[in-house]
Amino acid sequence: MDKDTLFSSFGKWVAPIFSTTFLDQLAQNHADAYVKKLTVPAYLKLFLHAQLQQREGLRSIADDVLSKDFQQELGFESISFSQLCRKNNQVNPALLENLFEQLARKVLRSEGATAADRKTVQVIDSTTISLCLQRYKWAEFRQTKAGIKIHLRLAFMGKESVLPERATITTAKKNDRTQMDALIDEEGATYLFDRGYVDYKAFDDYTERGIHFVTRLKNNAVIEPLESFPIPMESRVTMDERVRIGSASKRAKREYRMIETADSEGNLLILVTNRFELTCDEISDMYRSRWAIETFFKWMKQHLRIKRFYGTSERAVQNQVWMALIAYCLLVLVKKKTQTPHSLLMLSRWLRVLLWKPAEQWLRRIHRPPSRKSAGRRRLNST
Repeated sequence: MDKDTLFSSFGKWVAPIFSTTFLDQLAQNHADAYVKKLTVPAYLKLFLHAQLQQREGLRSIADDVLSKDFQQELGFESISFSQLCRKNNQVNPALLENLFEQLARKVLRSEGATAADRKTVQVIDSTTISLCLQRYKWAEFRQTKAGIKIHLRLAFMGKESVLPERATITTAKKNDRTQMDALIDEEGATYLFDRGYVDYKAFDDYTERGIHFVTRLKNNAVIEPLESFPIPMESRVTMDERVRIGSASKRAKREYRMIETADSEGNLLILVTNRFELTCDEISDMYRSRWAIETFFKWMKQHLRIKRFYGTSERAVQNQVWMALIAYCLLVLVKKKTQTPHSLLMLSRWLRVLLWKPAEQWLRRIHRPPSRKSAGRRRLNST
C-alpha cells in the first residue's frame, strides 16, 4: 500500500509539523506536562482546521469535533468552548513562531537553493491589522482605534513570489524601525525596504557588517552629491550618484549611492543603497521587485483568518497570526513538493472538499493538469 493512503488529506497536510525537532522541542519545554486531552498537537490541528475552514469563533471550532473523522484524528470525542479559550491563552506564542520558521526553512530547502542563494535578496515590510479598541485595549493605536502590526522578512521564490521566513508581531503604535534589528541580520544579504525604515545610523552599521540594502530616501533628506556615474542609453534611470546623506540633525558617516528612477506607474523614486558593484538598472529593478510583497499581503488578508480573532488577549491574537502563517507555509510546501501549476487557493479548496478522504485522492487531484479553459482564464487574469 502507498504510504499516502495511510493519511487523510488533512493528516497529510499537517504532517510536516510533527517533525522530530518540533516534538523534541515540546518535550524540552514541558509544553504538555500534566495535559491529558488538549495537547499542543491537538490544539494545532484544531486551529489549523479552523484556519482552513474560516471558522467564525471558538464555538464553531468546538462543534467541528462532532465529526467522527476529526475525533479519530484528535484522539478525543468532544471539547468545550472554555477549554479552547484557556488553551489559546496558555500556549506560548514563541513555540508557534519557532514552528513557523522551521516550516519556512523547509519550504526554501525544497526550492533547491543553497543557504547563500536563499539570502541573496530579501524584502522587509509590515502590514497593520485594525482591532476594536473596546475589546483590545492593550493594542491602543489611536484615540478611537486599536491594532497590531505584522513585520515580515520575505525571501523570493522565483521572480514574482515571496515567502515569509521571519516575523515579529507588535502593537500598531510601534515604528517599523524598531524591528530592523530583529529582521535584518544576515551578512551578505541585500534587504529591500521602504522609507519607513530609513535610519542613517543603522545604514552605517549595516555597511560595516557587510549587510547590503536598497531603500527609498525620505523627502526631507539632506543630500550632498560627490560624484556622478554614467547612465546607459535607454535606461529608466535618470540619475546615478555617489552621495552623503542625512537629515537636518543627523548625517550618515559613510558615502552611499543614490539612484533616481521611476516605478511602473511613472512615479519618481529616489533610491539609496550601499551596493556600488551593480549597474543602476539592476538596482532599480531589484527595488521594483519588492512589490511582490503587496500580492502576498493581499492573499494573506483575503484567505487567512487574521482580521477577526478567536480571543482578545495579546497571546491569543499572536497565536492566531502564527497559526495563519503556519497554514500558509503548509500550503506552499504542498505546492512545491508536488510541483503543481495550480494555485494555493485551488489546493486549499480541494483540501476542504477531500478533508477526510485518503490523501491519495487529494494528491491525484493536485497532479491533474489544468484544463485548457482554466489555463486560458489564468493567462487572461495575469495580463
